[in-house]
Amino acid sequence: MNTPPIPVAAPRLDATDIAAAIRVLESGHLVQGAEVAAFEAEFADLVDGRHCIAVNSGTSALWLTLLALGIGPGQEVIVPSFTFAATAAAVRLTGATPVFADITPDTFCLDPDAVRAAITPRTTAVIPVHLFGHPAALDELTTLAQQHHLALVEDAAQAHGATLAGRTAGTFGTAGCFSFYPTKNMQSIEGGLITTADPALASTLRLLRNQGMEQRYHHRIVGTNARMNDVNAAIARSQLLRLPALTRRRRTNAARLSEHLTGLPGLTLPTTAEGAGHVWHQYTVRIGHGLGDRDTFARNLERAGIGTSVHYPIPLHRSPAYATAVDLPHTDNAARQVLSLPVHSGLTGEQIDDVTRAVTALAQATERAA
Repeated sequence: MNTPPIPVAAPRLDATDIAAAIRVLESGHLVQGAEVAAFEAEFADLVDGRHCIAVNSGTSALWLTLLALGIGPGQEVIVPSFTFAATAAAVRLTGATPVFADITPDTFCLDPDAVRAAITPRTTAVIPVHLFGHPAALDELTTLAQQHHLALVEDAAQAHGATLAGRTAGTFGTAGCFSFYPTKNMQSIEGGLITTADPALASTLRLLRNQGMEQRYHHRIVGTNARMNDVNAAIARSQLLRLPALTRRRRTNAARLSEHLTGLPGLTLPTTAEGAGHVWHQYTVRIGHGLGDRDTFARNLERAGIGTSVHYPIPLHRSPAYATAVDLPHTDNAARQVLSLPVHSGLTGEQIDDVTRAVTALAQATERAA
């Protein structure tokens, strides 16, 4: 029997997560109760005491934030094209227009100069994505947002605990939006959360997630059902306790990958900007021309027992849902070249060594054949 490949992602619930879920299921108190409130309070400690509003997904976190900010038809929001679709979908769902800007090649995050060039009189917000766990250039983007009176909404779905100059992702912008999908650095099976220092914005968000109600059947505004349930919150609380250890493991794995893969011709390794605290949601390399076609390289790694993934093969500005005539050369290059290798916290040191040996052998064989 063939051994399954080392997975690029391995969602896991440990015994404490499962026990937390069972405890809530047996309690009979299941929807947005004490567990959700406790999770919000505990997550606030991670984000400098900001207001925390738990919701049912990272997509809802982005969408409700934009709604709460009053963003809608006739307005524009600058986003990267090199990101998961939810970033742009949240804009489109409000009726506003996503305007795509290019990334910096080294971090894969929004380029502040590209954002500056994309600002128009209709621009109302910018959504930088802390892609793969690396914080965006929040110092420059914060300044830009302030100069042009724009909301800054951090898409921190992949960046739980990431830092820049000692400050945590989710504490720079008007709001920060997190996801707890199973492949994220911490999970709740499904779930999301919004952080903000603005009490009025927090109050509106709490109304929006719960049909516009503070009290049952008293609808202050038009809202929706985007509540987090208590089972998800209990799992998230358990995962949050382990987040520092899980992050240390990802960082150890990333350092080990970089140590053994440095110097391979045609392979560009991920970097960390000065002052940034990367949390390695993904370890994403670039496959250069010397290594042939990226997809062929990935298939050959799969045959060698190494799982990989491409985040993201089609930039949003080139997808049918968002097709836009805009020139984003760094985004297009990244989409052609990127390949994510296993780095998650469930990997053993031996598995990391298996990854580096397979990548090294394939890279060297490809070079010899060229």
